[in-house]
Amino acid sequence: MKTKIYITGMGAVTPVGTGVPEYWNSLCAGNCGIEEITGVDTSDLTVKKAGQVKNFNPKAHMPMKLVQDLEPYMQYAYVSAMEAVAQSGINTESDRVGIVMGSALSGINVVGDTNIQLAVNGKQAGPKFLTKAMGNICAAQFAINYRIQGPSLTVSTACSSGGDAVKIASLLIQSGAADAMVVLAGEAAICQPLIQSLTKTGALSRTGESRPFDADRNGFVLGEGGGAIVLESEDSVKSRGAVPLAELLGCANNTDAFNPVSPDPSGKGAAACMKLALSEAGISPENVDYVNAHGTATKMGDIAETNAMKQVFGEHPVKVSSTKGITGHMMGAGGITELIACVKIIETGIIPPNVGFSEPDPDCPANVSAEKLEGQDINIAMSNALGFGGQNSCVIVGKV
Repeated sequence: MKTKIYITGMGAVTPVGTGVPEYWNSLCAGNCGIEEITGVDTSDLTVKKAGQVKNFNPKAHMPMKLVQDLEPYMQYAYVSAMEAVAQSGINTESDRVGIVMGSALSGINVVGDTNIQLAVNGKQAGPKFLTKAMGNICAAQFAINYRIQGPSLTVSTACSSGGDAVKIASLLIQSGAADAMVVLAGEAAICQPLIQSLTKTGALSRTGESRPFDADRNGFVLGEGGGAIVLESEDSVKSRGAVPLAELLGCANNTDAFNPVSPDPSGKGAAACMKLALSEAGISPENVDYVNAHGTATKMGDIAETNAMKQVFGEHPVKVSSTKGITGHMMGAGGITELIACVKIIETGIIPPNVGFSEPDPDCPANVSAEKLEGQDINIAMSNALGFGGQNSCVIVGKV
């Protein structure tokens, strides 16, 4: 029989707040976190705005030595995991607890900055270069400090990394390899090379506006941050009398097998992924009340995703929105922070506004609202995270 899995803790560091309460309140208020980029010289860049984490002091959360050992993307994921574990109340000192980390670009900044220092100033790399650049070290550091001795894996599947980390963690619990998993993700990749490259592909919004599903959308806006959840088996939850926040009903991963950058415009890969998640959950499309779409605000991406949703939901008027108009595209971390939004939507019956959306696009026939919706009866919510390479991830959660 399938093991029931529950979410018992959540944590977030985002462009609109640190901690789930501040993040959620900002989403509901429609407070956009996209602003002028700081800390990066944008004088030669066409794109000058992003969703950056603000008012974040890592020293308020961890010892100075750990601050020095962790790159920002690691700090965001680590602090999110601290919050999730604290809310869960789980004892992590066990070989029955594991950890999965997700990040699309890991230490891209430290690699670039170190190369510049070496080429321009002749400054050699320091002893911590490798551990700051390697994507798995964030999970390793958290495991060391929290004495997690079970399975430890790191996922890098572009912008579906966070969602895929949830899938892998669920598989480990289902297989009996662990009773609980800490799932965390982090991203801090706002830098000149990435902005230059994405600008040349036409993927980034040159106006600095993220407008998911809007007729005048013109690309996505980079974001950064971290997210984390604690997953537990039903037996683990019952044995310690934990209070679950939501049930993880089903999740899936697949690939378009179409193009390294562009999604399959038909949306058939993403549709197949959603159907796999629904099958694992044992529910029909009509049971889904809300979809937190990937919704990056690229011309073709939003069309492909709405094509996929049409194939899955047909005429079922499932409510759809994207939180990227508020946070920007948090890349690998978005799969978890957006799943957290789904849990809060189920808990509160509030769907945050789809910021940036004002003029419906006939090529994106989704049930999108620009306004905050309150008093909604949301029992089951779906979160999509799609990435370069044709990566598709879908996670479904339900009310306990």
